[in-house]
Amino acid sequence: MTGYDVLVVGAGPAGLAAAAGAARAGCRVALLDAGPRPGGQFWRHRSDADGSGHHGWSTFARLREQLDGVDHHCDAAVWFVEASSGEGRAGPEFAVHTRSQVLHGRRLVIATGAHDRVVPFPGWDLPGVVTAGGAQALLKGQGVSFARRIVVAGTGPFLLPVATGLAEAGSTVVGVYEANDPIGYARQLRPVLGTAGKLAEAGRYGWRMLRHRVPYHRRTAVVAAHGTDHLTGVTVAPVGPGGTVLAGTGTEVRCDGLAVGFGFTPQLELAVALGCATRLDSDGSLVLAVDPAQATSVPGVYAAGEVTGVGGADLALVEGQLAGCAAACSLGFPPPWSTRRHDRLLRARRRLRRFAAALHAVHPVPGGWPDWCADDTLVCRCEEVPVGAVRRAVRELSAGDARGAKLLTRAGMGWCQGRVCGYATACLAAREAGRDPDLADLTGYASRPLAQPVTLDELAADE
Repeated sequence: MTGYDVLVVGAGPAGLAAAAGAARAGCRVALLDAGPRPGGQFWRHRSDADGSGHHGWSTFARLREQLDGVDHHCDAAVWFVEASSGEGRAGPEFAVHTRSQVLHGRRLVIATGAHDRVVPFPGWDLPGVVTAGGAQALLKGQGVSFARRIVVAGTGPFLLPVATGLAEAGSTVVGVYEANDPIGYARQLRPVLGTAGKLAEAGRYGWRMLRHRVPYHRRTAVVAAHGTDHLTGVTVAPVGPGGTVLAGTGTEVRCDGLAVGFGFTPQLELAVALGCATRLDSDGSLVLAVDPAQATSVPGVYAAGEVTGVGGADLALVEGQLAGCAAACSLGFPPPWSTRRHDRLLRARRRLRRFAAALHAVHPVPGGWPDWCADDTLVCRCEEVPVGAVRRAVRELSAGDARGAKLLTRAGMGWCQGRVCGYATACLAAREAGRDPDLADLTGYASRPLAQPVTLDELAADE
């Protein structure tokens, strides 16, 4: 039962930065991650990767070198975290449970990232329809493109690296269909101009799309997928004000693959289990509430990256450094860097948070997406719950919120435990109850006693 000063859960940009910062301050640090190698989704790579095709690889390589004094536990999915009061000790102590061991530490940094956010539409359960992040994970982790002729759709700048990566892997990307209009950035000039590097990055992706002749369509969404035992095509339609789609305006596009994503959903299971306070972010996501030092409402618990609000890798790196520094200093260790550098990090966080808010404003989930769904469209694929069942649960059975809809329909009770369908079910329930879907109660799907699948044998063996 080894004790650490700081435990960091998640080895993406935020977790790597937090672990490196705490170790630099002199802490004994353990870094735990479910992946076989550090990097998270952003720097997911094969064992023989040389960094080509990976954005910001030099930053990752530098952080990886700083992990020499960190105990890195790969393939260590954390399924439970518990806190003790620390009687007779200096503050709380945390026990982090993985399938093979339990690690103890005096401070905890949660940097578990996020997963794809999707909304249902007819045919989204067909083989050949994947999330945008899933398509990129196959490319980065296995060097595999999931189809030959692919449509990339949804909203947000993440569609661009997915499309260019698929095109460079040899697939034909027949189009990127962005549900919103990026011209909206013109109304967000201050935060955009404050992050000039983001403009240059967008320009590089634009050039790569031109080079591979990938068409880009604004204010257009995939509203249906077609096929019997596999995807054969999709219907795309122009998106009007409020996310509405006019009847009869759809066009069919032939494809055997669809990568779709509408932003990201933070992974909050561990923090919610500990009792950390949450809030609704500007994109409608449930995120952790943190103070300027990245501390949550639970003493000794810090958070960084997408769990505090989806904002990209640059913001996650800054927040990770701040969280690692704060965790170390709370234990009495000296700051790992100068006051001047710390002030620069604080300014960078403010600037990048403003840009994240601008991004959310320009790329919201289209509010009219429920109108794309017939009553027989599945919302929960694990339990095969159709949209109509959620609508009836609210209209006829008095389900007042997402939790009520979940209990009455089983939406979110399957293999994914609501990770895929939770957002959509909550929005549907709020809409049917006459409330603003952007303020849907997502806590019912964020609270899970076990954060990862674990067998009964592993539970019995856990000490």
